[in-house]
Amino acid sequence: MLVIDAANVIGSRPTGWWRDRPGAARAFTERVRAAVAAGRLNPPVTVVLEGRARAGADETDADGVTVVHAPGVGDDTVAAIARADREVVVVTADRELAERARTANATVVGPSWLLDRLVD
Repeated sequence: MLVIDAANVIGSRPTGWWRDRPGAARAFTERVRAAVAAGRLNPPVTVVLEGRARAGADETDADGVTVVHAPGVGDDTVAAIARADREVVVVTADRELAERARTANATVVGPSWLLDRLVD
């Protein structure tokens, strides 16, 4: 299972995402779904959204991608998912979250790993 810290990945590039967080989340989720459909990412994939970004994509499970709305801090939700599943790859550059994920026996990769696989 691939678990994406969406705020961290979206925020890793200065694209102006902060002006429209819901729009950035919607576009990002669409890119993730397109990458799964194209075979660049293997399902299941979970995208964790927090804060205002939650308005950009409904909580759904479609096309191999599950969107989860974090009730609070997204890192807590990502860490909980990592603890609950056996084979998890977490996408984040957040050092604290990466350590929490590794403690749960997850593999951690950075945003560039994921962004290289997304369809533009």
